[in-house]
Amino acid sequence: MTETSLHRRLPDRLDNPLKSGLLSWEMLLVLVAVAIFVANSFASPYFLNAWSLSDLTFNFTEKALIALAMALLIIAGEIDLSVASIIALASTLMGLALQFGADTPVLVAIGVGVGIACGAFNGFLVTGLKLPSIVVTIGTMSLFRGIAFIILGDQSYKGYPASFAWFGQGYVWWVISFELVLFAIFAVIYWVLLHRTNFGRRVFAIGNNPVAAQFSGVRVDRIKFVLFCLTGLMSGVAAVLLTARLGSTRPSIAQGFELDAITMVVLGGVSILGGAGSILGVVLAALIIGLVTFGLGLLNVPGIVMSIFTGALLIVVIALPILWTMMRERRA
Repeated sequence: MTETSLHRRLPDRLDNPLKSGLLSWEMLLVLVAVAIFVANSFASPYFLNAWSLSDLTFNFTEKALIALAMALLIIAGEIDLSVASIIALASTLMGLALQFGADTPVLVAIGVGVGIACGAFNGFLVTGLKLPSIVVTIGTMSLFRGIAFIILGDQSYKGYPASFAWFGQGYVWWVISFELVLFAIFAVIYWVLLHRTNFGRRVFAIGNNPVAAQFSGVRVDRIKFVLFCLTGLMSGVAAVLLTARLGSTRPSIAQGFELDAITMVVLGGVSILGGAGSILGVVLAALIIGLVTFGLGLLNVPGIVMSIFTGALLIVVIALPILWTMMRERRA
């Protein structure tokens, strides 16, 4: 665990696990989420309506699905800035297939398959050619969206079947949407994968010291390649959900998703330097961002203000561990 990550634990002098848990970053996120929830309930009379709360979940689930995989990638010391462009390309190719009469199973397969293929392409460039992930994914961010613009131009694809639209608009029970259930399932899967398997322990080892992990027998490049594929997979799933929810495809779809996903990851306690983090923190951070943006939306706050908030929040949560370390050093 790196010093700057703190494991997002505020005091590190307490040996009592209960006290440490109560003063952890995740507990702080819980308190923040509760405070924002209460503030929203006072700010708008429509917030506590059951259907309004259901709409809130649509506000973050697609981005949060990407954040689950992105968390593992960042813990391993890499990053993927092309996730929004993967969504755009996957959505465009689903719309193109629709024009040739593809039905719902084929559309879903194309969306998920394109996501995995794009993730594998990123992974090959990083692990096979040893290129920096931030440079690679900046390039593929332009590449994937550029292909979508070439195919569609200023046009849009519409007319998706009702069976496909259900993935983004359907409800499993009462106000519980399919998107929320799917996010909960994937959150449990990624929690188990990161915190209860040898694969997860190797991800942490790579993030802390990839050279030491390599000499310890960890297949660093193979694991990183898998992580890029997982990020592509979740981007493909998000493309299916977002396209189904909107009912149309445009090459500009999902712009800004990469910033929101990374903000969720870092706010959730994942060290931007790698080696530390938790899935629980990412889930709580996704909920917080969803609460904030939905609350601002109910108050008719312009979208540009929400973008400013997201950018400022990302800077703050990256700076906090550094400032905390500096304060500790001064005290010492």
